[in-house]
Amino acid sequence: MSPRRVVVTGVAGISPIGNDWPTIEASLRAERSGVVNLAQWGEYDGLNTRLAAPAAPFELPKETYNRKRTRSMGRVAVMAVRTAELALADAGLLDHPVLTSGRTGVSYGSSTGTPDAVGDFGKMLLNKSTEGVNANSYLKMMSHTTAVNISVFFGLTGRVFTTSSACTSGSQGIGSAYEAIRYGQATVMVAGGAEELSVTEAAVFDTLFATSTRNDTPHLSPRPYDADRDGLVIGEGACTLILEEYEHALARGAKIYAEVIGYGSNCDGSHVTQPSAATMAVAMQLALDDAGVSASQIGYINGHGTATEHGDIAETQASAQLFGKNAPISSLKSYMGHTLGACGALEAWLTIEMMNSGWFAPTLNLQNIDPRCGDLDYISSGGRNIICNYVMSNNFAFGGINTSLIFRNTKV
Repeated sequence: MSPRRVVVTGVAGISPIGNDWPTIEASLRAERSGVVNLAQWGEYDGLNTRLAAPAAPFELPKETYNRKRTRSMGRVAVMAVRTAELALADAGLLDHPVLTSGRTGVSYGSSTGTPDAVGDFGKMLLNKSTEGVNANSYLKMMSHTTAVNISVFFGLTGRVFTTSSACTSGSQGIGSAYEAIRYGQATVMVAGGAEELSVTEAAVFDTLFATSTRNDTPHLSPRPYDADRDGLVIGEGACTLILEEYEHALARGAKIYAEVIGYGSNCDGSHVTQPSAATMAVAMQLALDDAGVSASQIGYINGHGTATEHGDIAETQASAQLFGKNAPISSLKSYMGHTLGACGALEAWLTIEMMNSGWFAPTLNLQNIDPRCGDLDYISSGGRNIICNYVMSNNFAFGGINTSLIFRNTKV
């Protein structure tokens, strides 16, 4: 059987700068950040950063999200399920028979489950007591809580990929879903990633001296690719993309946001926290080869752009190796912070929306490009009007896990 075409027919997200494209686009065009100072983090002795990008408020219909249906969910799972519901509704699939046919699956991830549930087990070990631990504690804590809760909530019986790979959880979720449909294992896949805000995740990077400490000027941080960067900011959110086999989408008259045409993923195999430009470049080339397009055809690159020194330099040098100044690049983490397990999905969604609108957001706070970064076409203040056929979205994670996704514009 020849590979099948895969398209995006539904999207929904929760982010620090809005929960729908018009709101998010307004924030991007106004160059308005979602980063704030969380004074309560000052209670933690030894923690240097106070900066974070909490998700915008969102509503849950009480009749649907009752206690019985949410008792196995922490906040990360709730965000994942809610965006999945909205994305399925957007695709016109919420009540479609394909959902329970065994041909719809889930490919979804987060860096971890709900940190408070992890804390309950930590207290058990510390206090030698099961007080506070109940039947749902593990279901909230487990790393595959998002994928499993989505499948149960909607009665999905197709294959499930649980992508808990830190900063590539969302992009691997999309990539694995794309391959499942492309090679005939599914007709529809619910794909994406989520992450809830926790001081514990900020502490992970704080201990590596990788967090921004511009605590009094949150709007000036993070600063991806900038020589004056001082580290990343943790963010929060979730995003779900509905991927569907093209002929199935066509037959039911579905709207199509974009076509997924390329996916590349590999591992550095060298260091847990020090990225490798060489293997990052290979991941991008794998995506180009899978898509059957050349580097010169990519009209825009959504960079991982965390505002960490090693990450920014390695990523941009890898990109310059393949693209030079041929493809404009920017980082959406400058607005939303690093949403970890959600970033690959949120950034893929917004890259598609920007492609469809013909306007691409600049990297916020990029005023002085680090000369050690690759020689690229960095989009700065004001953004850029670009009409293009192909865009790339890249993400890189601890453990040296690299991903690259390519989308085709179906509007031109």
